[in-house]
Amino acid sequence: MGKKISEDEGRLLLKLARKSIVQEFDNNKNELFSNIPESSQDFLNEKRGVFVTLHQRGELRGCIGIIEPLKSLYEGVIDNAKHAAFHDTRFRPLSFEELKDIKIEVSVLSCPEKLEYKEGRDLISKIRPDLDGVIIRKNSSSATFLPQVWKQLKHPEGFFRQLCMKAGLPPDEWKTGDLIVSTYQVQFFEED
Repeated sequence: MGKKISEDEGRLLLKLARKSIVQEFDNNKNELFSNIPESSQDFLNEKRGVFVTLHQRGELRGCIGIIEPLKSLYEGVIDNAKHAAFHDTRFRPLSFEELKDIKIEVSVLSCPEKLEYKEGRDLISKIRPDLDGVIIRKNSSSATFLPQVWKQLKHPEGFFRQLCMKAGLPPDEWKTGDLIVSTYQVQFFEED
């Protein structure tokens, strides 16, 4: 999974996400954190996959992330928070008035691991609901669901049907054994 992130470090990620969104409304674009504690610098420079999810009154309002560890946590949280707020094509850009109603969640990912399976039943037997985030790929189509999605889609069949549709694939494509499937776990933090 990578280094476990402490609650204090998680709060720092949430603060960074919120400040990066607020900064977009501020004409005076000051540096986000000019006084990051020395003890947090190594952790923020660690390359990890990270997603930022926004909820408004319990409903999804934006979610953007990177699966692979291509950026530092610092860069990933800033970029993904801004993209979730202003560039998630499923939603209109966040307004300043909406900020007070937004709850932010930051999910830090483990490295994805390819899952070997033969067909749909075998796939379901190897997935751990509530623990595994899932990535599916076929040709140029791909999609992922974070482990938190299991709260809404409790049955594996429905989970995979929705994931296939998100990827632009037929809903039952997961049954064929033709998908490339990878799993990952997350450590997530959410605002109170």
